[in-house]
Amino acid sequence: MVNTEVNIGGGLKFKNPVSTASGCFGYGYEYDDFIDVGRLGAIFVKGTTGSKREGNPYPRMAETASGMLNSVGLQNKGVDHFIKEIYPRVKDYNTHIIVNVSGSTVDEYVEVTEKLSDLEKIPAIELNISCPNVREGGMVFGTHCPSAMMVTREVRKAWKRSLIVKLSPNVTSIHEFAKAVEGEGADSISLINTLLGMAIDAKTRRPVLATVTGGLSGPAVKPVALRMVWQAYHAVKIPIIGLGGIMNATDAIEFMLAGATAIQLGTANFIDPTVSVKVIEGIEAYCREHGITDVNELTGGMISD
Repeated sequence: MVNTEVNIGGGLKFKNPVSTASGCFGYGYEYDDFIDVGRLGAIFVKGTTGSKREGNPYPRMAETASGMLNSVGLQNKGVDHFIKEIYPRVKDYNTHIIVNVSGSTVDEYVEVTEKLSDLEKIPAIELNISCPNVREGGMVFGTHCPSAMMVTREVRKAWKRSLIVKLSPNVTSIHEFAKAVEGEGADSISLINTLLGMAIDAKTRRPVLATVTGGLSGPAVKPVALRMVWQAYHAVKIPIIGLGGIMNATDAIEFMLAGATAIQLGTANFIDPTVSVKVIEGIEAYCREHGITDVNELTGGMISD
């Protein structure tokens, strides 16, 4: 038998280290026909804002070499809709439901957080700081260290349960941001969010995405994500949830060896809706094969001479 339970911080434990990334798994029930979602360590539901957002104009997704670009733009029906319509459908899943909180201002982040705090079966929120701060001329919270600290600090005041902060990779020193949000009360961090990229149609000479640029995800970003998880692991003491191009159990194990306590599966769900269960089983098989009785032994286990 292999102990697969992991501690995410703030008193929150996952039954296993495998969860799904926000925006890539809907609210969970969309996958009921494919897997028992209760087997997952957690489900990170799609980004939730203070009010309804239509998202960006189409086209807003494009396939790229070893990955995909998206500029969905946080399309969702707002936190009140989540509370009234979505929460009743997901609250009794046999796994943790974690809400990805997004906003354009600090006040919006706090507003969403305060409303979610009344929901008994939401044990954690994931603070998405890869959003533009409209009051600061569009500066993205996650690429400006003082802004990242400020929004983390204010949300921490409003949220008493486990607080996960999702970091942007579009920075020069990921370890500085990891340490900064840790200092403002984050119980754990998740990284990486998508890398900024673009695609051009040579035939039309026009950008493929209506917004020109978008977020790059999939296997192409894995080496960058792996490096950033490793750097963050050596900078902070709080747990790390690793993501970015994880397609199978081997990828997941590599992220844990680099320092992740748990992982999220994102783009892989679009290719294989059963991939999360396969990764859970693959990690357990790896541990048995290598005589590992506790999955936590993998975290930070990379051998470096």
